[in-house]
Amino acid sequence: MALLQANKDLISKGMKEFNILLDQQIFPNPSIPEEAMVTIVDDWVNFYINYYRTQVVGEQQEQERALQELRQELNTLSAPFLAKYRAFLKSCEHLNHPLPSL
Repeated sequence: MALLQANKDLISKGMKEFNILLDQQIFPNPSIPEEAMVTIVDDWVNFYINYYRTQVVGEQQEQERALQELRQELNTLSAPFLAKYRAFLKSCEHLNHPLPSL
């Protein structure tokens, strides 16, 4: 069963907005541990899901499918950002900058 067009549009909008959020990030100095950044990104995804929860349309099953697809897409968008952050942390290690511990 295909998603309703209104929900597809919301998913697309959410993905664009989330991508803008990721692109605007400047890695902190001093850096935070990778686990903390993963938690932050998970919190962002949950924020977007909760925001769009009130905007999806259709029967409950349709709404749940749309939110599940949105979550999957946001997680997919997060992966390159987190990989970039891991590379940033490795570059800090190579520059003999101590990494913070949790």
